[in-house]
Amino acid sequence: MTLPELLRADEYAAAKSKSQVAKSCIFIYQYGGLSQLDSWDPKPLAPREIRGPYRPIATATPGFQVGELMPQLARISDKYAVIRSMTHTNAAHEQANAMLLAGRTLPANDAPSFGSMVTRLRPTATDVPPYVWLQKFGGGAAPPDAAYLSGGQLGMGCAPFVIGEGHADNPAFADFRVRALDTARDVSLRRLDERRQLLAGLQGGRFGHGATNSVEALDIYQQRSFDLLQGGRARDAFDVNQESRVVRERYGDSPLGQNLLLARRLIEAGVRLVSAVAWTGLAPGEKFVSVETWDMHGNADVGIFDNGWNGLGWALPHADQAVATLINDLDDRGLLETTLVVLVGEFGRSPVISKGAKKIGRNHWPQCYSAMLAGAGITGGAVYGESDDRAAFVRHNPVSLEDFTATLFQAMDINPASRLGADGFTQPASTGQPIRALL
Repeated sequence: MTLPELLRADEYAAAKSKSQVAKSCIFIYQYGGLSQLDSWDPKPLAPREIRGPYRPIATATPGFQVGELMPQLARISDKYAVIRSMTHTNAAHEQANAMLLAGRTLPANDAPSFGSMVTRLRPTATDVPPYVWLQKFGGGAAPPDAAYLSGGQLGMGCAPFVIGEGHADNPAFADFRVRALDTARDVSLRRLDERRQLLAGLQGGRFGHGATNSVEALDIYQQRSFDLLQGGRARDAFDVNQESRVVRERYGDSPLGQNLLLARRLIEAGVRLVSAVAWTGLAPGEKFVSVETWDMHGNADVGIFDNGWNGLGWALPHADQAVATLINDLDDRGLLETTLVVLVGEFGRSPVISKGAKKIGRNHWPQCYSAMLAGAGITGGAVYGESDDRAAFVRHNPVSLEDFTATLFQAMDINPASRLGADGFTQPASTGQPIRALL
């Protein structure tokens, strides 16, 4: 009967012995699926209808090349690792995104996301949200809200604090402000505190013997909400206007650039995990269609190689600038050692360039695609796995979503086999095996 407590104590002691500083994570979703051939896994010897128009360029790592639209990331390849052998079999956005979020090939409908699991397993004690989501998924390709906004079976206490309900709700816009931290007009902070005391009195001994997980989760959620509204630390962390113009320009004026600057501020303030959708915004003169930047079929009247919101010519240079600046900034501030940076989409793109509804593009391709990891002890300059000569199928070292997620947990000093079930025995956080070569 005491085994669950012993397991928890053993896991806690193991984590503390490894690292006295709890690690954090910035998880960047290239929503829609980045073309591996035009970024991390170029094939210059393939026919033009496969290799595309971009030339590969050398990186700081001998023998490792990337697409020419990523010069800034090429210069700092010693600070990150690339996996060229991500693979699964589901080519539908909604399901593939739910799989990526949960780190499972067949996730349950209420499976918690990686961020929610980290929130449960490594809670924070600061007066900032433990888990923040920047820029919601949007469009018909979005996974169900239950997959990432509710905390799943772990409850609302493990749900993210969401910023970016609309495409203009991000710090790239001049009037951006985090209004979620405002109280109602007729409710002062003093009145809010009186409400808090009243609520505590009404609840009485409700959280003693026999309290359920859902009741305890609600209590945590309420307490966290009061702390956020009454404290000033979170308000300051969300205020990117405190950054100099030089720093803001370094990240770039795209929604992704400014959201990643905000992510760095949040990590500095004590947030454990920040998820950011890699929406790179609109090219001049464009009207908003969707935040599905990387779903480059050519169906949105923008070809995959065009200089528009849904084209690599626009999106990849903005992502290159923003992600490279984030990694360098974290490194300069001494945060990269304790902050895991993840850059990945739900799948890749097809090897053969084809005609979409309006322009040329590449279609969904889950069989083989790429991901980038940096910080938190990840081996810099490493390239793991190998695709075939068309970047169509994995040739060596396939990486499943389970193994990928287990690697993320391990990098954060969290045992992937940690149990999420209330009984301490069931529901492991991950059933995968960490990729030791990257750690």
